[in-house]
Amino acid sequence: MRLSQYFLPLLRENPAEAQIVSHRLMLRAGMIRQSSAGIYSWLPLGLRVLKRVEQIVREEQDRSGAQEILMPTIQPAELWRESGRYDDYGKEMLRIRDRHDREMLYGPTNEEQVTEIVRAAIQSYRDLPKNLYHIQWKFRDEVRPRFGVMRGREFLMKDAYSFDLDMAGAKHSYNKMFVAYLRTFARMGLKAIPMRAETGPIGGELSHEFIVLAETGESGVFCDKAWLARDILGQDVEYDSDLEPMYAEWTRHYAATEDVHDPAKCPVAEADLVNARGIEVGQVFNFGTKYSKPMGAVVSLADGGNVPLEMGSYGIGVSRLVGALIEANHDDNGIIWPASVAPFHVGLINIRAADAKCVAAADELYGKLRAGGVMVLYDDRDESPGAKFATMDLIGLPWQLIVGPRGVAAGTLEVKNRRTGERQDLPVEAALNRIAAP
Repeated sequence: MRLSQYFLPLLRENPAEAQIVSHRLMLRAGMIRQSSAGIYSWLPLGLRVLKRVEQIVREEQDRSGAQEILMPTIQPAELWRESGRYDDYGKEMLRIRDRHDREMLYGPTNEEQVTEIVRAAIQSYRDLPKNLYHIQWKFRDEVRPRFGVMRGREFLMKDAYSFDLDMAGAKHSYNKMFVAYLRTFARMGLKAIPMRAETGPIGGELSHEFIVLAETGESGVFCDKAWLARDILGQDVEYDSDLEPMYAEWTRHYAATEDVHDPAKCPVAEADLVNARGIEVGQVFNFGTKYSKPMGAVVSLADGGNVPLEMGSYGIGVSRLVGALIEANHDDNGIIWPASVAPFHVGLINIRAADAKCVAAADELYGKLRAGGVMVLYDDRDESPGAKFATMDLIGLPWQLIVGPRGVAAGTLEVKNRRTGERQDLPVEAALNRIAAP
């Protein structure tokens, strides 16, 4: 994509309403634009990142054996009355009526909707287990939406729902999602620590939040300092194997949110306990028959009896992850995207737009990169070199290739690694090999 044709409305100054780094940089880099309080339009650069995050989430869900569906954003209130949550959920739920005066709601989550789908289609224990997920927009009417996409009212979420015959099966499904989440965040370069957490309005007794430590985190967390030295999980996993040992390994060090942390019962010595702020990027729940019993989601057994389904739910804040990634990856000049989620892999900069030889060399390189399947943003604008460098640093692409008169004469390119700041003058083919290296 040529930057002269790209819709990238940059801001020179920090917006007054943006209180944290990710919100400031997303606005300055032209990724989002506020529509109303806590509701944003995603512009081309931001949408590319959002889609890349979404795809990693999808691939790891599929790898675990979960199956993708798509449920509506608008749900009938009667389903929530069946479960007993309609009146209990609170003002965060946006309640509406359609033209026939039927009570509806804009879904904040989908436990009831998916339970209705499964109870109508699964009647026998032979059809279990199942795990269904979707990636869909949600709405929660936060009383104080703030921090940009980190705590908005409308947000994109991956929510999955498992259905099992008994508690043993439900725990295995929980472990699958637990491990899938470790892999998901590892692929994005995030160290997301699983922490025991409150279940809140979802319900149940077993839950973990996946927390990225950050000064701008919205909640207090406590963990054994051993977590700080741990590598994030990235190895392949056999999901049909016994995952309990892996679950035990990744929960053996103490980690808890402030809601469940009890100083009197904490097993970690004070000198080894980290008290920090954290950003929640995902949460997993096991809640047994909380929804299946009141909603009549049962299956028949071999002996003719029947039992309610054992259930769990598993959420990842896809749009929130974009903000969390920026909080964990930035410097004074702007964003530093991990390659796995970057909107483009390379920023190609022609620093002399009026020089015919530079234009020809940059155009040829642009064509070569595109032909090789490299995602490239080509700054072909008639701007000063300083303005072009500032733009590329702000939007944070992993690599910059810089075409200038001296390099054209010498047959070289300047290659800059955005994360390290390292610059090298290399022959063209060597430069292309350099940006292709992990």
